[in-house]
This record gives sequence, structure tokens and C-alpha cells, in this order.
Amino acid sequence: MEAGEERSGSMDSHTVRSARRCGVPGVAVTLICALAVGCKPTNTYVAPPPPKVTVAPPEQQKVTLYLHATGNTVAYNSVTLLARVQGFLQDIGYQDGTSVKKGTNLFTIEPLPYLAKLQQAQAAEAGDKAQVTLKETDFQRQASLLKQDVTSQRNYDTAKAQRDQAVADYQQAQANTQIAAINYSYTRVMAPFDGVVSAHLVSVGEVVGGSGEPTKLATIVQQSPIYVTFNVSEQDVLRIRAMVRARGMGPADLSKVPVEIGLQTETGYPHEGHLDYASPTVDQNTGTLQARGILENKERVLLPGYFVRVRVPLQRNVPKLLVPAVAVGADQGGRYVLVVDGNDTVQQVHVQLGPEVGALRVVESGLKPTDRVVVDGLERAIPGQKVSPEVKVAAAATPIRQAAR
Repeated sequence: MEAGEERSGSMDSHTVRSARRCGVPGVAVTLICALAVGCKPTNTYVAPPPPKVTVAPPEQQKVTLYLHATGNTVAYNSVTLLARVQGFLQDIGYQDGTSVKKGTNLFTIEPLPYLAKLQQAQAAEAGDKAQVTLKETDFQRQASLLKQDVTSQRNYDTAKAQRDQAVADYQQAQANTQIAAINYSYTRVMAPFDGVVSAHLVSVGEVVGGSGEPTKLATIVQQSPIYVTFNVSEQDVLRIRAMVRARGMGPADLSKVPVEIGLQTETGYPHEGHLDYASPTVDQNTGTLQARGILENKERVLLPGYFVRVRVPLQRNVPKLLVPAVAVGADQGGRYVLVVDGNDTVQQVHVQLGPEVGALRVVESGLKPTDRVVVDGLERAIPGQKVSPEVKVAAAATPIRQAAR
């Protein structure tokens, strides 16, 4: 028995004894006790007020929808420089890792033996040319004598054959001279385009260009412009083709489609270019289509082989509903938001989400513009329970340029 009950019991016993000493009848005593008990205080439960939450209608904004992908940067040109003639490496004409212009002499293979062969071929060509002149003169003389019946047909035929043989020998000599000139040109390994040359793989004095596998001298890579390659899913391919048809665009308009990329350490997509190639077929093994963009890369910030984030704008100024990303939850049924209905009761609404726009998230379906979305006090909002909503305007979305699909 608690203290309150003991005091009440003591009071009741004292009241009965007093009534009896005063000669009060038993019925009256019972009435007095009932009145005494009925007047004692009691505890009554009072429900707490509904918890306060902050609600806001979905933000309505026009956004740009992007195709998102991951890709790799690829050199516009990349060539392994080979020794195409045999000889001692006489000179290396560049510093490892430096930029060179097209036509720069990078390696020199001892040229004198090949120069001598070229001069020898030129001399043979000159001798054969002289023979052609001599044999042509003999032939013309025999032809004139034959018309005068002074020489025989045999002499004429012999002169003609000798003239033709001299012409053939001269043509062969010309070809030999050309081959010798080509081999002589191979003694100087030139840069085929502007680029950066790797470290040399051979040293001065080594014999290169043997009869076996060609000797690799170095690699030259063109970094400006630069390619970025990425794969597009079959579903996205269908969407893009539908968009292209709707805009009346054709394959020739591919270069009008911009491409933006960002490195893993960068915020956003600061590097801009345009598409320049899309594979004509979808890979049946992966269900993807390969696409390629090209960027100027004047500052050479991008190097071949980088892993990059890619986005391509598909549609601009598309009206969408957006909610704060923090207001979105997830369960086994998918993504959801909490809304407060007209009776101030929390309801869980599953939604189909779209791209992120700054701190907001596009809602493709599931919400109406008039819904009151819980944006603060989510831990106090329990589906099916009443709340005390406080309306607040949703935070402004980031610029259209930062929307993504």
C-alpha cells in the first residue's frame, strides 16, 4: 500500500471512530465514508501534442537531362617508332618526355652506307639513261636505212630490241634509285605529328633494325586534341535515337552534340568537347554501343588512359518536380518520401527518382505539386501518426547546367 493510500485509510478510520463516538447511525457513517473517498484526488493521462515537422511543396524547375557514363581518354594519335633500316644508332635528337613538332629528327641511324648506295644507284641510272640515248639513235638509224633498203630487217629488229632493253634497264635503274633514296630517308626517324616522345629504348652506338623483329626506338603520343570513349546502354541508345529523330537531326549532325567530362578529382564537368563517332552496331555480348567524343585539350590537362566521368545533354528546359535529397528514404519497396495529408497525418509515398540537381533530386512520378513533403524532422514523422506541420519554402535548386540524368 502506498503512502497516499495509507493516509486515506487513516483518515477513513478516524472519521468512523469520531462518528460513532458522537452517536451517528451506521447508515450515516457509511455515507460519510463514501463522501470522504469520493473527494480524494486522482491522476488523469494527458496525451502529448503532435510532434513538429517542417514540410514544403516540391520545387518546380526546368532542368537539363543528361546521359551519364564513365569512360577513358584515348590518344588522338599514338605511334611506336621503329628502326626500318639496319645500322648503328648515331644520334638521338630529343630529350625524353619532351614535346616535339612534326618533322623533328628524333633518331639518326648511320646514314653514310645508305648515302653511298643511293649515289651508286644514281650513277647506274645515269649510265642506263645514256644507253637508252645510244640505242635509240641506233634504232632510228636502222629504221631510216630500212626505208632506203640499205639494211636488212634483221639489223632493224636487233636495233629495236636493244633499244627496248636499254629502256627497261633504265626503268630498273630508276626504281633502284628510288629504293636507295627511301632507305636513305629511313636513316632519319622523324616525328610523324606534333606530340610527346617517350623515353628512348635504345642507346647511341647500338645496332638497330636487324633482320628479325623491328627494333622499337620510342613512342610518340599526340595529346591535343584527345578522344574520350564510353559505352551507352541499349535502352539509352533507343532514347537518344528517338530524340535525334524528334529534332530532325542526322548522322552529319553528330558533331553538334556536346560532351562534357570531369576527372575523379574534379568537381563538375569542366572539360568540353563534342561527339565525333558512334558505333554502327550494338555489342550483343554487353548490350552497349561505343561512342567517342573529342576535346581540344589545349592545356594538356587530360592524358591518355585517364578514367573520367562523362555526360551528354539529351533534353534542355524540361519541367520537373524536385525535393531535397535528404527527404528521400529507401526500403524494400524502393525509394519513398514522407508527406503530410490534409488531416496532418504522415503518409509514406513511393516515388520514381530522376537526376540530382545540386542538393535536390528530381521526382519522375509519385508526387503532385501540392503535396506537403517532410523536409525536416524526419525522425519524428511516423507513417500513420499525426504531426504538427510547419510550412517552409524548399531550398532553391542549382543552375540548370548542373542537372544530370
